[in-house]
Amino acid sequence: MVKSWIKHTLTTFGVGAKVTDDMAAATLIILIAVGTFLVYWFLRNYLLKLIHGVTQKTSNKWDDGLLKNRVFHRALKLTPLTFVYLCIERLAPDQYILIKRILFAIIILIGTRAIEAFLNTVSDIYHTDIESYRKPIRPLFQALLIGLYLCAGIFIISVLLNKSPWNLFGLMGGLTAVTLLVFKDTILGFVAGIQLGANDMVREGDWIEMPKYGADGDVIEVTVNTVKVRNWDKTITTIPTYALISDSFKNWRGMSESGGRRIKRSISIDMNTVKFADDAMLAEFRKMKLLQKYIEEKQEAIDADNAEKNIDLSSAVVNGRRQTNLGIFRAYLVNYLHDNPKIHTGMTFLVRHLQPTPQGLPIEIYVFSSDQNWVNYEAIQADIFDHILAAIPEFGLRVFQEPSGTDFANLH
Repeated sequence: MVKSWIKHTLTTFGVGAKVTDDMAAATLIILIAVGTFLVYWFLRNYLLKLIHGVTQKTSNKWDDGLLKNRVFHRALKLTPLTFVYLCIERLAPDQYILIKRILFAIIILIGTRAIEAFLNTVSDIYHTDIESYRKPIRPLFQALLIGLYLCAGIFIISVLLNKSPWNLFGLMGGLTAVTLLVFKDTILGFVAGIQLGANDMVREGDWIEMPKYGADGDVIEVTVNTVKVRNWDKTITTIPTYALISDSFKNWRGMSESGGRRIKRSISIDMNTVKFADDAMLAEFRKMKLLQKYIEEKQEAIDADNAEKNIDLSSAVVNGRRQTNLGIFRAYLVNYLHDNPKIHTGMTFLVRHLQPTPQGLPIEIYVFSSDQNWVNYEAIQADIFDHILAAIPEFGLRVFQEPSGTDFANLH
Protein backbone atom coordinates (compact mmCIF):
# COMPACT_ATOMS: atom_id res chain seq x y z
CA MET A 1 0.00 0.00 0.00
CA VAL A 2 2.68 2.52 1.06
CA LYS A 3 5.08 1.46 -1.70
CA SER A 4 2.34 1.81 -4.29
CA TRP A 5 1.51 5.30 -3.10
CA ILE A 6 5.18 6.30 -3.23
CA LYS A 7 5.60 4.84 -6.74
CA HIS A 8 2.54 6.73 -7.90
CA THR A 9 3.73 9.97 -6.30
CA LEU A 10 7.22 9.68 -7.79
CA THR A 11 5.79 8.97 -11.22
CA THR A 12 3.44 11.93 -10.92
CA PHE A 13 6.36 14.26 -10.16
CA GLY A 14 8.20 12.95 -13.21
CA VAL A 15 11.03 11.18 -11.44
CA GLY A 16 11.10 8.49 -14.04
CA ALA A 17 9.01 6.62 -16.50
CA LYS A 18 9.07 3.54 -14.38
CA VAL A 19 9.64 3.55 -10.60
CA THR A 20 10.89 0.22 -9.29
CA ASP A 21 10.09 -1.31 -5.91
CA ASP A 22 13.66 -0.74 -4.78
CA MET A 23 13.41 2.98 -5.56
CA ALA A 24 10.13 3.19 -3.68
CA ALA A 25 11.60 1.32 -0.65
CA ALA A 26 14.69 3.52 -0.62
CA THR A 27 12.54 6.66 -0.81
CA LEU A 28 10.39 5.36 2.02
CA ILE A 29 13.43 4.69 4.18
CA ILE A 30 14.72 8.21 3.53
CA LEU A 31 11.35 9.67 4.47
CA ILE A 32 11.26 7.58 7.64
CA ALA A 33 14.79 8.64 8.57
CA VAL A 34 14.01 12.34 7.99
CA GLY A 35 10.75 12.12 9.91
CA THR A 36 12.40 10.27 12.76
CA PHE A 37 15.20 12.84 12.92
CA LEU A 38 12.65 15.64 13.15
CA VAL A 39 10.81 13.83 15.94
CA TYR A 40 14.11 13.24 17.78
CA TRP A 41 15.04 16.90 17.36
CA PHE A 42 11.69 17.93 18.81
CA LEU A 43 11.97 15.54 21.76
CA ARG A 44 15.55 16.56 22.50
CA ASN A 45 14.91 20.28 22.38
CA TYR A 46 11.53 20.35 24.11
CA LEU A 47 10.93 17.14 26.04
CA LEU A 48 14.37 17.18 27.68
CA LYS A 49 13.93 20.84 28.60
CA LEU A 50 10.60 19.95 30.18
CA ILE A 51 12.21 17.10 32.13
CA HIS A 52 15.03 19.41 33.22
CA GLY A 53 12.54 21.98 34.47
CA VAL A 54 10.58 19.37 36.42
CA THR A 55 13.71 17.95 38.11
CA GLN A 56 14.76 21.41 39.28
CA LYS A 57 11.42 21.87 41.05
CA THR A 58 11.51 18.54 42.90
CA SER A 59 13.62 17.56 45.90
CA ASN A 60 13.98 13.94 44.79
CA LYS A 61 17.61 12.90 44.27
CA TRP A 62 16.84 10.29 41.64
CA ASP A 63 15.63 12.58 38.87
CA ASP A 64 18.62 14.88 39.44
CA GLY A 65 20.99 11.91 39.29
CA LEU A 66 19.36 10.50 36.15
CA LEU A 67 19.62 13.87 34.45
CA LYS A 68 23.22 14.45 35.59
CA ASN A 69 24.36 11.08 34.23
CA ARG A 70 22.46 11.65 30.94
CA VAL A 71 20.18 8.64 31.31
CA PHE A 72 17.32 10.46 29.55
CA HIS A 73 19.60 11.65 26.75
CA ARG A 74 20.88 8.16 26.00
CA ALA A 75 17.49 6.49 26.33
CA LEU A 76 15.98 9.06 24.00
CA LYS A 77 18.40 8.07 21.25
CA LEU A 78 16.95 4.58 21.27
CA THR A 79 13.54 5.83 20.09
CA PRO A 80 14.43 6.97 16.55
CA LEU A 81 16.92 4.17 15.93
CA THR A 82 14.49 1.48 17.04
CA PHE A 83 11.70 3.01 14.99
CA VAL A 84 13.85 3.18 11.83
CA TYR A 85 15.03 -0.40 12.32
CA LEU A 86 11.49 -1.73 12.74
CA CYS A 87 10.23 0.17 9.72
CA ILE A 88 13.02 -1.15 7.48
CA GLU A 89 12.49 -4.67 8.80
CA ARG A 90 8.76 -4.42 8.13
CA LEU A 91 8.87 -2.76 4.71
CA ALA A 92 11.98 -4.46 3.31
CA PRO A 93 12.60 -7.65 5.27
CA ASP A 94 14.95 -9.13 2.68
CA GLN A 95 16.77 -5.94 1.73
CA TYR A 96 19.29 -3.53 3.28
CA ILE A 97 20.70 -6.31 5.45
CA LEU A 98 23.92 -4.47 6.26
CA ILE A 99 22.08 -1.27 7.23
CA LYS A 100 19.81 -3.22 9.55
CA ARG A 101 22.76 -4.97 11.17
CA ILE A 102 24.56 -1.69 11.75
CA LEU A 103 21.42 -0.13 13.20
CA PHE A 104 20.87 -3.09 15.52
CA ALA A 105 24.51 -2.95 16.66
CA ILE A 106 24.17 0.78 17.39
CA ILE A 107 20.96 0.11 19.35
CA ILE A 108 22.79 -2.48 21.49
CA LEU A 109 25.66 -0.04 22.12
CA ILE A 110 23.40 2.89 23.08
CA GLY A 111 21.23 0.63 25.24
CA THR A 112 24.34 -0.54 27.06
CA ARG A 113 25.45 3.04 27.62
CA ALA A 114 21.99 3.89 28.99
CA ILE A 115 22.24 1.01 31.46
CA GLU A 116 25.74 2.22 32.43
CA ALA A 117 24.38 5.71 33.10
CA PHE A 118 21.60 4.26 35.27
CA LEU A 119 24.06 2.16 37.29
CA ASN A 120 26.30 5.21 37.76
CA THR A 121 23.27 7.10 39.06
CA VAL A 122 22.50 4.36 41.59
CA SER A 123 26.12 4.34 42.72
CA ASP A 124 26.32 8.13 43.05
CA ILE A 125 23.11 8.37 45.07
CA TYR A 126 24.21 5.53 47.33
CA HIS A 127 27.58 7.13 48.08
CA THR A 128 26.18 10.65 48.60
CA ASP A 129 23.35 9.55 50.87
CA ILE A 130 24.49 9.96 54.51
CA GLU A 131 22.27 7.13 55.69
CA SER A 132 23.76 4.80 53.08
CA TYR A 133 27.36 5.93 53.61
CA ARG A 134 28.44 2.43 54.43
CA LYS A 135 30.06 -0.17 52.24
CA PRO A 136 31.47 0.93 48.86
CA ILE A 137 29.55 -0.59 45.93
CA ARG A 138 31.48 1.05 43.07
CA PRO A 139 33.75 -2.02 42.64
CA LEU A 140 30.68 -4.23 42.23
CA PHE A 141 29.05 -1.86 39.76
CA GLN A 142 32.25 -1.46 37.77
CA ALA A 143 32.59 -5.23 37.56
CA LEU A 144 28.99 -5.39 36.34
CA LEU A 145 29.78 -2.76 33.71
CA ILE A 146 32.81 -4.72 32.51
CA GLY A 147 30.65 -7.82 32.14
CA LEU A 148 27.89 -5.76 30.51
CA TYR A 149 30.21 -4.25 27.90
CA LEU A 150 31.83 -7.63 27.28
CA CYS A 151 28.44 -9.20 26.56
CA ALA A 152 27.40 -6.18 24.48
CA GLY A 153 30.59 -6.44 22.44
CA ILE A 154 29.97 -10.12 21.77
CA PHE A 155 26.37 -9.45 20.68
CA ILE A 156 27.45 -6.57 18.44
CA ILE A 157 30.07 -8.74 16.73
CA SER A 158 27.54 -11.56 16.35
CA VAL A 159 25.01 -9.17 14.78
CA LEU A 160 27.53 -7.68 12.33
CA LEU A 161 28.87 -11.11 11.34
CA ASN A 162 25.44 -12.77 11.46
CA LYS A 163 26.77 -15.45 13.78
CA SER A 164 25.31 -16.96 16.90
CA PRO A 165 26.53 -15.14 20.01
CA TRP A 166 26.80 -18.47 21.83
CA ASN A 167 29.55 -19.53 19.45
CA LEU A 168 31.47 -16.38 20.36
CA PHE A 169 30.92 -17.07 24.06
CA GLY A 170 32.40 -20.52 23.47
CA LEU A 171 35.38 -18.93 21.75
CA MET A 172 35.84 -16.62 24.75
CA GLY A 173 35.82 -19.69 26.97
CA GLY A 174 38.67 -21.11 24.94
CA LEU A 175 40.60 -17.89 25.47
CA THR A 176 40.20 -18.02 29.25
CA ALA A 177 43.93 -17.99 29.92
CA VAL A 178 44.44 -14.91 27.76
CA THR A 179 41.42 -13.23 29.35
CA LEU A 180 42.75 -13.88 32.85
CA LEU A 181 46.13 -12.45 31.88
CA VAL A 182 44.67 -9.30 30.30
CA PHE A 183 42.18 -8.65 33.10
CA LYS A 184 44.38 -9.89 35.96
CA ASP A 185 44.34 -6.62 37.90
CA THR A 186 40.63 -6.13 37.32
CA ILE A 187 39.80 -9.65 38.51
CA LEU A 188 42.00 -9.27 41.59
CA GLY A 189 40.43 -5.90 42.31
CA PHE A 190 36.92 -7.28 41.87
CA VAL A 191 37.58 -10.14 44.30
CA ALA A 192 39.22 -7.71 46.73
CA GLY A 193 36.25 -5.36 46.44
CA ILE A 194 33.88 -8.18 47.37
CA GLN A 195 36.01 -9.08 50.41
CA LEU A 196 36.33 -5.44 51.47
CA GLY A 197 32.58 -4.97 51.23
CA ALA A 198 31.59 -8.28 52.79
CA ASN A 199 33.93 -7.81 55.76
CA ASP A 200 33.30 -4.06 55.97
CA MET A 201 37.05 -3.42 56.02
CA VAL A 202 37.04 0.02 54.42
CA ARG A 203 34.45 2.59 53.42
CA GLU A 204 34.63 5.87 51.60
CA GLY A 205 35.31 8.53 54.22
CA ASP A 206 37.42 6.25 56.44
CA TRP A 207 40.78 7.49 57.68
CA ILE A 208 43.36 4.83 56.86
CA GLU A 209 47.13 4.53 57.19
CA MET A 210 49.22 2.44 54.81
CA PRO A 211 52.90 3.43 55.17
CA LYS A 212 54.01 1.07 52.41
CA TYR A 213 52.18 3.25 49.87
CA GLY A 214 52.65 6.55 51.71
CA ALA A 215 48.92 6.78 52.43
CA ASP A 216 47.65 8.57 55.52
CA GLY A 217 44.28 10.25 55.10
CA ASP A 218 40.66 9.84 54.07
CA VAL A 219 39.43 7.34 51.49
CA ILE A 220 37.69 9.34 48.77
CA GLU A 221 36.97 6.61 46.22
CA VAL A 222 36.96 2.82 46.04
CA THR A 223 36.90 1.31 42.54
CA VAL A 224 37.64 -2.09 41.03
CA ASN A 225 41.29 -1.31 40.37
CA THR A 226 42.24 1.45 42.80
CA VAL A 227 41.51 3.06 46.14
CA LYS A 228 42.15 6.81 46.29
CA VAL A 229 43.28 8.34 49.57
CA ARG A 230 43.46 12.09 50.16
CA ASN A 231 46.39 12.54 52.53
CA TRP A 232 46.48 15.23 55.19
CA ASP A 233 48.85 17.30 53.04
CA LYS A 234 46.10 17.22 50.34
CA THR A 235 48.07 14.93 48.03
CA ILE A 236 46.31 11.91 46.52
CA THR A 237 47.69 8.41 46.95
CA THR A 238 46.41 5.65 44.67
CA ILE A 239 46.53 2.12 46.09
CA PRO A 240 45.68 -1.09 44.19
CA THR A 241 42.42 -2.43 45.62
CA TYR A 242 43.82 -5.91 46.11
CA ALA A 243 46.69 -4.44 48.19
CA LEU A 244 44.19 -3.77 50.98
CA ILE A 245 43.67 -7.53 51.15
CA SER A 246 47.24 -8.72 50.62
CA ASP A 247 48.91 -6.08 52.85
CA SER A 248 48.05 -4.66 56.25
CA PHE A 249 46.65 -1.19 56.86
CA LYS A 250 45.26 0.74 59.80
CA ASN A 251 41.65 1.95 59.72
CA TRP A 252 40.79 4.70 62.21
CA ARG A 253 37.04 4.20 61.84
CA GLY A 254 36.86 2.48 65.21
CA MET A 255 38.19 5.62 66.84
CA SER A 256 35.68 7.77 64.95
CA GLU A 257 32.77 5.60 66.01
CA SER A 258 33.90 5.22 69.64
CA GLY A 259 33.18 8.81 70.62
CA GLY A 260 36.71 9.47 71.90
CA ARG A 261 40.25 10.01 70.65
CA ARG A 262 43.25 8.71 72.53
CA ILE A 263 45.75 10.96 74.26
CA LYS A 264 48.86 8.92 75.00
CA ARG A 265 51.87 10.97 76.00
CA SER A 266 54.43 10.89 78.80
CA ILE A 267 56.62 13.35 80.68
CA SER A 268 59.94 12.23 82.17
CA ILE A 269 60.51 13.23 85.78
CA ASP A 270 64.00 13.73 87.19
CA MET A 271 64.15 10.91 89.74
CA ASN A 272 66.52 12.94 91.97
CA THR A 273 63.57 15.18 92.87
CA VAL A 274 61.31 12.40 94.15
CA LYS A 275 61.02 12.48 97.96
CA PHE A 276 58.73 11.92 100.94
CA ALA A 277 56.25 14.67 101.67
CA ASP A 278 56.81 16.26 105.08
CA ASP A 279 54.23 18.17 107.08
CA ALA A 280 55.15 21.48 105.46
CA MET A 281 54.66 20.04 101.98
CA LEU A 282 51.37 18.44 102.97
CA ALA A 283 50.18 21.76 104.30
CA GLU A 284 50.96 23.39 100.95
CA PHE A 285 49.28 20.59 99.03
CA ARG A 286 46.12 20.96 101.16
CA LYS A 287 45.73 24.47 99.74
CA MET A 288 45.19 22.97 96.27
CA LYS A 289 41.45 22.52 95.67
CA LEU A 290 41.87 19.33 93.65
CA LEU A 291 43.97 17.70 96.40
CA GLN A 292 42.21 18.71 99.62
CA LYS A 293 39.97 15.66 99.88
CA TYR A 294 42.67 13.27 98.63
CA ILE A 295 45.30 14.50 101.13
CA GLU A 296 42.93 14.22 104.08
CA GLU A 297 41.63 10.75 103.22
CA LYS A 298 45.03 9.39 102.27
CA GLN A 299 46.74 10.76 105.36
CA GLU A 300 44.02 9.42 107.64
CA ALA A 301 44.44 5.94 106.14
CA ILE A 302 48.27 6.13 106.47
CA ASP A 303 48.13 7.36 110.08
CA ALA A 304 45.67 4.63 111.03
CA ASP A 305 47.84 1.94 109.42
CA ASN A 306 51.02 3.21 111.08
CA ALA A 307 49.28 3.40 114.48
CA GLU A 308 47.94 -0.13 114.14
CA LYS A 309 51.45 -1.42 113.44
CA ASN A 310 53.07 0.73 116.17
CA ILE A 311 55.49 2.33 113.72
CA ASP A 312 58.00 4.79 115.18
CA LEU A 313 58.08 7.47 112.51
CA SER A 314 60.72 9.56 114.33
CA SER A 315 63.47 6.96 114.22
CA ALA A 316 63.78 6.72 110.41
CA VAL A 317 62.04 8.44 107.54
CA VAL A 318 61.46 5.14 105.76
CA ASN A 319 59.64 3.58 108.70
CA GLY A 320 55.96 3.03 108.03
CA ARG A 321 53.98 4.55 105.23
CA ARG A 322 54.38 8.10 104.00
CA GLN A 323 53.12 10.08 101.08
CA THR A 324 55.53 11.16 98.36
CA ASN A 325 55.48 14.26 96.24
CA LEU A 326 55.34 12.08 93.12
CA GLY A 327 52.38 10.05 94.41
CA ILE A 328 50.53 13.24 95.29
CA PHE A 329 51.37 14.64 91.86
CA ARG A 330 49.85 11.55 90.20
CA ALA A 331 46.70 11.98 92.30
CA TYR A 332 46.58 15.60 91.23
CA LEU A 333 46.79 14.59 87.55
CA VAL A 334 43.93 12.10 87.98
CA ASN A 335 41.71 14.71 89.65
CA TYR A 336 42.71 17.39 87.14
CA LEU A 337 41.84 15.17 84.18
CA HIS A 338 38.56 14.05 85.76
CA ASP A 339 37.70 17.70 86.28
CA ASN A 340 38.40 18.48 82.61
CA PRO A 341 35.05 18.43 80.70
CA LYS A 342 36.86 17.65 77.44
CA ILE A 343 38.12 14.27 78.69
CA HIS A 344 35.96 11.20 78.05
CA THR A 345 35.70 9.57 81.49
CA GLY A 346 33.79 6.56 80.16
CA MET A 347 36.82 5.17 78.32
CA THR A 348 40.26 3.97 79.42
CA PHE A 349 41.65 6.41 81.99
CA LEU A 350 45.21 5.93 83.25
CA VAL A 351 47.97 7.96 84.86
CA ARG A 352 50.86 5.54 85.30
CA HIS A 353 54.60 5.03 85.71
CA LEU A 354 56.57 3.54 82.88
CA GLN A 355 59.90 1.77 83.09
CA PRO A 356 62.59 4.17 84.40
CA THR A 357 65.21 5.07 81.80
CA PRO A 358 68.46 7.06 81.78
CA GLN A 359 66.25 9.97 80.72
CA GLY A 360 64.18 9.84 83.91
CA LEU A 361 60.91 8.30 85.13
CA PRO A 362 58.14 8.61 82.50
CA ILE A 363 54.69 9.51 83.83
CA GLU A 364 52.24 8.57 81.10
CA ILE A 365 48.84 10.10 80.51
CA TYR A 366 46.57 7.57 78.81
CA VAL A 367 43.07 9.04 78.38
CA PHE A 368 40.59 9.88 75.61
CA SER A 369 39.35 13.28 74.58
CA SER A 370 35.63 13.63 73.95
CA ASP A 371 36.28 15.78 70.85
CA GLN A 372 37.56 13.82 67.84
CA ASN A 373 38.15 16.77 65.58
CA TRP A 374 41.89 16.85 64.84
CA VAL A 375 42.38 20.56 65.48
CA ASN A 376 40.34 20.53 68.69
CA TYR A 377 42.02 17.31 69.83
CA GLU A 378 45.50 18.79 69.46
CA ALA A 379 44.41 21.92 71.34
CA ILE A 380 43.00 19.83 74.19
CA GLN A 381 46.18 17.77 74.41
CA ALA A 382 48.39 20.86 74.32
CA ASP A 383 46.37 22.60 77.05
CA ILE A 384 46.69 19.57 79.32
CA PHE A 385 50.45 19.31 78.98
CA ASP A 386 50.93 23.08 79.18
CA HIS A 387 49.29 22.92 82.59
CA ILE A 388 51.19 19.81 83.66
CA LEU A 389 54.59 21.30 82.79
CA ALA A 390 53.75 24.49 84.68
CA ALA A 391 52.40 22.56 87.71
CA ILE A 392 55.31 20.11 88.17
CA PRO A 393 57.60 22.56 90.09
CA GLU A 394 54.77 23.16 92.59
CA PHE A 395 55.26 19.56 93.77
CA GLY A 396 59.01 19.85 94.25
CA LEU A 397 59.60 17.86 91.07
CA ARG A 398 61.59 18.67 87.97
CA VAL A 399 61.18 17.62 84.35
CA PHE A 400 64.15 15.75 82.93
CA GLN A 401 65.64 17.03 79.70
CA GLU A 402 68.99 16.74 78.03
CA PRO A 403 71.44 19.57 78.83
CA SER A 404 71.41 22.41 76.32
CA GLY A 405 74.18 24.81 75.31
CA THR A 406 72.94 27.31 77.88
CA ASP A 407 73.26 24.72 80.66
CA PHE A 408 76.90 24.10 79.78
CA ALA A 409 77.57 27.83 79.49
CA ASN A 410 76.22 28.38 83.04
CA LEU A 411 78.77 25.94 84.48
CA HIS A 412 81.53 28.56 84.15
